[in-house]
Amino acid sequence: MKKSTGMDRATTRKWRPATQAVRGGTWRSEHGETSEALFLTSGYTYDDAQTVADRFAGEAEGMTYSRLQNPTVAMLEERIALLEGAEACRAQASGMAAMTAALLCQLSAGDHVVAARAAFGSCRWLVDNLLPKFGIETSVIDSGDNDAWEKAVRPNTKVFFFETPANPTLDIVDLQFVCDLARGCGITTVVDNAFASPALQRPMEFGADVVAYSATKLMDGQGRVLAGAICASEEWVNETLMPFQRNTGPTISPFNAWVVHKGLETLDLRAHRQSENAVKLGEFMRDRIRAAGGEMRHPGLPCHPRHALALDQMDATGPIFAFDVGSRERAFQILDALELIDISNNIGDARSLLCHPASTTHANMGEEAREEMGVTEGLLRINVGLEDIADITEDMDRALSAAGI
Repeated sequence: MKKSTGMDRATTRKWRPATQAVRGGTWRSEHGETSEALFLTSGYTYDDAQTVADRFAGEAEGMTYSRLQNPTVAMLEERIALLEGAEACRAQASGMAAMTAALLCQLSAGDHVVAARAAFGSCRWLVDNLLPKFGIETSVIDSGDNDAWEKAVRPNTKVFFFETPANPTLDIVDLQFVCDLARGCGITTVVDNAFASPALQRPMEFGADVVAYSATKLMDGQGRVLAGAICASEEWVNETLMPFQRNTGPTISPFNAWVVHKGLETLDLRAHRQSENAVKLGEFMRDRIRAAGGEMRHPGLPCHPRHALALDQMDATGPIFAFDVGSRERAFQILDALELIDISNNIGDARSLLCHPASTTHANMGEEAREEMGVTEGLLRINVGLEDIADITEDMDRALSAAGI
């Protein structure tokens, strides 16, 4: 395998993100293929015994086993790192594999984690259930309260873990403040950036140490495969993450890596167009939701309490927003009246999707935990897709009317 002409790392890092999304991480074999090749292999052969010994000793470059290296996976990792502005990236089998690895690889019994209360249900399960089983202390705070971050710091605090925008309440974290606070206290920030992707937000520009993804979402963007990614400094990836990954094996398949790699080519176009559609749909819905006693949670609209911060941190505010219609009954009436928009718990898809988090993504958290983070019985979360905005709006108009809104 060789990188195509002119594609050394110094060159690719000079390119702008839209170019990196198409050209970054492209390796070509002696055949000179245009589209990146798919390498479906678990192992590799070697010319002689010394070559394999040197590779396993880390004294020579080259592949040893696809749990550790694979050409297709390596291309994806290089492309994501370029888009993120990171020194290194390791792809993972899923978004939750990425979140779990990003935390467990650096935590030990006696350490303390401060986490945002608003998060994907499985991320909260990690904080509320898994970490404490290993003797790791956790505190959950309102991530929109800067003072709360400062007050939660203890002498043994090792990690700040949060998502912005948050799933499904669309809370916005002040990246610069929290990352500066962490850096000053010697705390590692782990940011879940799945709702935005590097096309819309790059937390490392604000000082984040580790950025983790469900690449299933916007990076693939077409509902095809599971994938995750962790971006950080080369030192952190090699010395902290790699021993964990090498020995626990949360490895992405080459096929899934190839699908996501191709999805990245259109990420910038999709993310911005879907963001535009989401703002237009939110503007259409806002007054009707509020007139019915409901609440809009849309960072792209001025009614969001951190609208200005979202615009400052993000290139666009993303395809996802939430709205509260007051009750489960009314929420289900809206879902059941849809004709175009699908009922689905996925996000980041090119298709418009609507779900009821309290009965799906956050159902296993329990009523008390859902209430704490603002996941009410009337909350609906929408992923606005690439369909014609007029068709999306007409479908939502019909569904709202069916619920008496």
